[in-house]
Amino acid sequence: MNDELRKDLANLIAKEMLFKNSLVTISYVSCAPDLSWAKVAVSVLPDSMSGSVIKKLNGHSHLFCQILRKQTKFRRIPKFKWVADETEKNAAVIDEIFKQINEG
Repeated sequence: MNDELRKDLANLIAKEMLFKNSLVTISYVSCAPDLSWAKVAVSVLPDSMSGSVIKKLNGHSHLFCQILRKQTKFRRIPKFKWVADETEKNAAVIDEIFKQINEG
């Protein structure tokens, strides 16, 4: 379910949304066991646009649910909670720490 939702949401974002000067990628989807909600992590470049992209995605969640109800065979479409995926940002910080350790 998580992978299918990730693919479907990525397609919807590409078709329905326009983000000027930003690249938005869905990193992962994690559904609650009862499918009442799903956490959708997105990676946004540049990072400074994350807040406005997340706000816009949260505003379009209801529309995405309606479209997915019509397009998919899922019995239940969860409510989406959009969050910024900071994995890359955290990895860069860790890499920098290791560089400093190795230089010291």
